[in-house]
Amino acid sequence: MRDTADRVDLSACRLCVIGNLGSGKKDGRQQAEAIRDALEGRVAEFALRATDRGEQLAGLARRAVEDGFDIVVAYGGDGTQSAVAGALTGTQTVMGVLPGGTFNYFARDLGVGETVEDALETLLDAKVRPVDVGQIEDLVFLNNVSLGAYPHILKTREGIYERWGRSRLAAYWSVLVAMRRLRHPMRLTATVDGQDRHFTTALVFVARSAYQLDAFGLDGADAIRAGNFAVLIAKARKPLPLLRSAFRLAFGFSAKDSDFDLILTDRLVIETGKRRQLIAHDGEKTRMVSPFHLRVRHGDLKVLVPADGVSKTRDARA
Repeated sequence: MRDTADRVDLSACRLCVIGNLGSGKKDGRQQAEAIRDALEGRVAEFALRATDRGEQLAGLARRAVEDGFDIVVAYGGDGTQSAVAGALTGTQTVMGVLPGGTFNYFARDLGVGETVEDALETLLDAKVRPVDVGQIEDLVFLNNVSLGAYPHILKTREGIYERWGRSRLAAYWSVLVAMRRLRHPMRLTATVDGQDRHFTTALVFVARSAYQLDAFGLDGADAIRAGNFAVLIAKARKPLPLLRSAFRLAFGFSAKDSDFDLILTDRLVIETGKRRQLIAHDGEKTRMVSPFHLRVRHGDLKVLVPADGVSKTRDARA
């Protein structure tokens, strides 16, 4: 892959789009064909490998790397971006981002555009930038991981959606249903720089998205831009204050710094009293075994961003 004056020469690149047809609200197949029309003929070789099963995305991305594509573009929401990034992190393959989900925090953080159309413009006039990603055990994440109430809110929400369909009311109800777990907060130890800190909490949120923290109105975004995690640990132990904190994080409403203890670090270990925990990561869920080792992998993912350096993202605080 060649670049001229920091701009990537797409005509010399082999490019593969990994598409999640189940993301977002638009017709995924129709959008995939629009992506094909925009890129095919502008690259040395074009491939589109799409699925409507999220568990297949990482495998599709790994095969694209093995097949020698210079650029692998992820089309879909943050879960799709995270799955593809996990396959590309630590390789020489460059990642492109086409947002197709609800929040699209990773695309907004990069400034590539909040719509597919804007992000396609970025791909056509882009430069490569190394970016930091988070890792918990062997799992790469882009925006956040969380323990406690939030993963169970996601799990409860999926069950309610399957039964009653997707709606804002159903999403709110899922938070209320999941709140019964707040009666049994976790006891955990966070180890940072060899020092142990002990907490009793129902919600731990490890953030890697500066845009998301800005949107929530929380401190820590500048530390994330400097290569750290912002680890938010809910202070409240009673149901109603915990409900407020969890509700804000679950729906992207403005939160309050007074709701959380804040740890800024690029490496930590979290150990919980319960050996197996449900972990939420970029909107997906996985059961993992405590203790959890987290670290920032500095510059280990190569991503296409606007060549002129001008972000296409609106200010999260606007």
